[in-house]
Amino acid sequence: MNEYPTPEELEDIPEITDFSHAIRNPFAGRIKRQVTMNMNIKTLSYFQEMADQLGVPYQTLINLYLADCANNKRKITFTTEPNNSH
Repeated sequence: MNEYPTPEELEDIPEITDFSHAIRNPFAGRIKRQVTMNMNIKTLSYFQEMADQLGVPYQTLINLYLADCANNKRKITFTTEPNNSH
């Protein structure tokens, strides 16, 4: 059995033209925004490899990680000196 309606079945659906009683999407504030950013190769490779292991897109994994940081108000610490220990 096909899970999608046939074109004939779609013809039976009435067209909605009156949106006067429409309700605003309550999740509209949670919509993602596309961004472009530069990332070093090692960091990108790290997330890509982990995403492959988990079976999710690496962009999703990065978004989940950053969301966790924001939700838990994690403070970022860094130095301006290059880390040569790697």
